[in-house]
Amino acid sequence: MNISNAIKKIQGRMNRACEKAHRDPQSVRLLLATKTVPVEKIKEAISLGYPLIGENKVQEIEEKYEGLRSIKHEKHFIGHLQTNKIKFLLRYGVECIQSVDRPKLVKKLQNRLAFEKKEIDIFVQVNTSGEKSKFGVSPEKALDFIQYVSTFERLHIKGLMTIGLFSADENKVRACFALLRQIRDEANQLALTQEPIRELSMGMSKDLEIAIEEGATVIRVGTSIFGERPFPDSYYWNEG
Repeated sequence: MNISNAIKKIQGRMNRACEKAHRDPQSVRLLLATKTVPVEKIKEAISLGYPLIGENKVQEIEEKYEGLRSIKHEKHFIGHLQTNKIKFLLRYGVECIQSVDRPKLVKKLQNRLAFEKKEIDIFVQVNTSGEKSKFGVSPEKALDFIQYVSTFERLHIKGLMTIGLFSADENKVRACFALLRQIRDEANQLALTQEPIRELSMGMSKDLEIAIEEGATVIRVGTSIFGERPFPDSYYWNEG
């Protein structure tokens, strides 16, 4: 797959969606979902002006660290994070964890960050589709969880993240994204965090237009840029 052409195609779709929604295209960033993608391909994509990458597995972050170390980029963790992997994750320059979804993880992160005298940006992951196969705090518990996380001074809530429903029914997909935006807006109205929550990480190649119409600020795209992966997507969402 030609990475340059693929990115241009995705960026074109994003731009048109922004125009339709009367949004500034600069307000939506493309995150390269780089699970299973070799370092050389990632470097090529970064060189095209797309420095934001997201990995699903701590092991892959470790394996690619040296190869990407000299290249300026921003690294997010977007997979389900097991607490016993936290100390390894923090070694390799991850700037944001987009998948914070349970009190145990919050406490373990806070303790490890305190031990290392570090702080980190996070997104709270919300399971807006209600599917048992997906991680994330339930929508009805999201505001309480956001308020809880905000009491941990080493974790800075910058946004919310969700994985939309994999469905051909656009209304059902839209409802997932609209719900995430609603939770973000309610959290800000209630001033649950010291700084307003601005980011919404939602939408992938199949549904990015809907996500942008509903307020996405980060779109996560992998296979449409780098090609099909050797395993189904479900394999990558569990850090096991």
